[in-house]
Amino acid sequence: MPRSLDTLAATAALGAELAAWLAPGRALLLAGPLGAGKTALARAILRTLSDDPALDVPSPSYTLVQSYDTARGPVHHLDLWRLDGPGGLVELGFEELLADMLIIEWPDRLGPLAPAQALTVTLTPTGPESRAVQIIAPSGTPFA
Repeated sequence: MPRSLDTLAATAALGAELAAWLAPGRALLLAGPLGAGKTALARAILRTLSDDPALDVPSPSYTLVQSYDTARGPVHHLDLWRLDGPGGLVELGFEELLADMLIIEWPDRLGPLAPAQALTVTLTPTGPESRAVQIIAPSGTPFA
């Protein structure tokens, strides 16, 4: 059942839930169209993991990967929008990143490299400031 995010506070609350699920070797796949709120959700997750509500979390659209050290281990925020497909991931050292926590925007670019046990979060705009969120856990059941 999809959830609804109508405020920044609701996005932050979901980010805290997702941060609790993340652990070394786990990946969150953030899907949805341009402007759906993927980076805002990633920012909320990273701020929770770093225990810093003011942490500067820029979009990694041009750098492709932004890494953060947290008390729970390294987290890598990837924005694959500019990649044509999985071939570009080799240059990013994607295989080595899999041991850490990953937040990946535009996961469709992963192709066969998509982590099998990833949690998939799909954001769909429903209004100017609102979005529906569907979360599918690795087992195929909705995230609780």
